[in-house]
Amino acid sequence: MSGPLWLTPDDRQDTLPAIPRPRPRWATATAADPMDELATRLHGLVEAAVHPDEIAAILESDGMNDEHIRLTYGRANSFELAEDLYARVPRGYPEPTLPPGDPWHVSLLPCLLRGLVFALPGLAYVLGAPFATGSAPVAVLLASALTGWAWNQALAHRAYTWLGLGDRPAAARALLVGAPLGALLGTGVALAVSGAGEGGAVAFASVQALYQGAATVLLVLGRERLLLAALAPMSAGAVLALLYDVPDAARLVLLAVSPLAVLGLAVAELLRGVRGGRRGPGGPRVLASVPYGVFGLATGVLVLHVALGDVLAGGASGAAAAPGAVALTLSMGPAEWLLHRFRSGTLAGLRSATTPGAFRRASALTLARCLGTYLLVLAALATAGTLLWPQAEGFDGARALGLLFVGTLMWTGLLLQAFGAVAVAASVCGAAALAQTLAVLGGATPSAALAAPAGAALVLTALACGTLGRATAHRP
Repeated sequence: MSGPLWLTPDDRQDTLPAIPRPRPRWATATAADPMDELATRLHGLVEAAVHPDEIAAILESDGMNDEHIRLTYGRANSFELAEDLYARVPRGYPEPTLPPGDPWHVSLLPCLLRGLVFALPGLAYVLGAPFATGSAPVAVLLASALTGWAWNQALAHRAYTWLGLGDRPAAARALLVGAPLGALLGTGVALAVSGAGEGGAVAFASVQALYQGAATVLLVLGRERLLLAALAPMSAGAVLALLYDVPDAARLVLLAVSPLAVLGLAVAELLRGVRGGRRGPGGPRVLASVPYGVFGLATGVLVLHVALGDVLAGGASGAAAAPGAVALTLSMGPAEWLLHRFRSGTLAGLRSATTPGAFRRASALTLARCLGTYLLVLAALATAGTLLWPQAEGFDGARALGLLFVGTLMWTGLLLQAFGAVAVAASVCGAAALAQTLAVLGGATPSAALAAPAGAALVLTALACGTLGRATAHRP
């Protein structure tokens, strides 16, 4: 039989098998969209993504395969699902979690201490003035000082590079070899430029060269307080010599005590530093330190022009030049602190700026603020030195402008040097030093000779604004 079976009236059921009950709430509610649940769960990651492929990588790392994605979300694969999530969640780009504190914050006191350490050795010239009369002995001392300045700048860079690599014994070894060589070089230059009857100036230059090398050792190894303590006897004697007539024998003793103390401390630090270290393969290139030496030589020449130009020309006394020289050396402490403040300011600009143009403006404003503060400090130190130094003459317009131009060159050069642009800073400062020297030798007036440092100051400031206005220059 192929037809349906009809139930007879007696076999049909007119009642339900059970009493109907209300459906539970979870059964009557509409099922949640899995895409909404996934977008909510991954909201923080999705809103920070800059491309759907980032989201696809997150999905795959979460263990989602294509079969699971097809069954659960109705998409073919992780890339299609990622594109849907990317379109569904608006871009938020949340700010990253910032480390506590300012990594570039430094205390002002250690920087001022280093500035004082830079300035105190200049008091040795107060004690040694009776033994170096005339322009010829002064030229011997300055030639030796410039040589040591350039050599020790390069040596310090090489030692700091070893310290940056975490190899303190290698840094000590570099100083142990380089400092004596620098002292010999400074003495040799003094002998080369000296004439008959200038043995006292050569001896003074030799002690000066030894001190420069030993002081470099203590500064690089972080022993500024020891250096300051060793300079205390000579500094006290120089102050007394300004106020009273100190016998020549006492001057010689004071001139010898502090350099010998610095030399002994440096030797002790080096002998302690080289212990336990092994000479590793490779290391920083020697030629990488040459631009730092050129920068030191160039800035040294510029400082001598602005501080001692009139003295070398025979038109002023040493007392007239002292305030400018002391102001420049003392200002190196605040200059170092302001370099850190620039770093802090640009870091804040990186965090707050949303466009490259906004960061360039923030960087330029920070640069102007820090450079302006440094020049104000330099001018204040020069003014105070003029008022306090015995027999000091006031600054005329050319000398004051020269001081500010050289201060601008030094600070912007150090700033570019801190960001790795030392070749640019050394080239500009070297060209300015050479041009000013040639102008002075050619008989140019002081105002005309200022054209070289003025132009170089403008060039370095513009280069600093352009170079440091890019966010990529501030990568850690």
